[in-house]
Amino acid sequence: MGRLTGKVALITGAGAGIGRETALLFSQEGAKVAFIDKNPAGGAETAKLLKAQGGECLFIEADVTQSDQVQSAVKRCVDTFGKLNILHNNAGGSTVKDGAVTEGATEEFWRKIQLDLFGTWLGCQHGIPAIIASGGGAVINMTSVVALIGTHRKDAYTAAKGAISALTRSMAVEYAAQKVRINAIAPGATGTDRVLTLLKDDGVTSKFLSGQMFGVVPPKDVAYAALYLASDESLSTTGHILTVDGGLTIN
Repeated sequence: MGRLTGKVALITGAGAGIGRETALLFSQEGAKVAFIDKNPAGGAETAKLLKAQGGECLFIEADVTQSDQVQSAVKRCVDTFGKLNILHNNAGGSTVKDGAVTEGATEEFWRKIQLDLFGTWLGCQHGIPAIIASGGGAVINMTSVVALIGTHRKDAYTAAKGAISALTRSMAVEYAAQKVRINAIAPGATGTDRVLTLLKDDGVTSKFLSGQMFGVVPPKDVAYAALYLASDESLSTTGHILTVDGGLTIN
């Protein structure tokens, strides 16, 4: 029996990277997986991989910054699989357009607030009631090591991810009585296609590696952290920020 047998998970941004690895791992561990991505090609590829390993899945093309689309995605998940036990707000990420607050583009600040922070807010706004109706469960948000340490030229991303950490703790208190535990993962530089591009181009992300004692974090290592927070093994864990950073924040 898998660690998530009998559970239903909804994952945002699962068309690639950490989201895809998490979807595949959750499915291997017995979960039925609904997932959101606004890239139809990436979503179709993830669905193909899930079905190839025998998983039950539902791909929903949607934009996590649009309330009606997120609400519809949660409804489709529940209508298809009967409940929702796990929500992984994974969609987001840094870009080379970020910078210092005195130099960075205002548009990039709002883009990060919309995608990373507001996308997480909407996932929780529409997903938590479904989890409560299912008897409780787990929400896993994605913050970052940039929310825990000072970082050059990542001020927009840092603002959004820092807010997600604070929101995670606040919601953990808010919904504990309804048996919803809410945690977040703070990865370091992770070996996704997007981050590997940043390692070459933004002149900042590559500096993380000097402090990451185990080098670039494999995306599957982050997925395993999400698996722990999604499973009944973490029933006494809430409001926690779990770092998966190769030791960066202690080095």
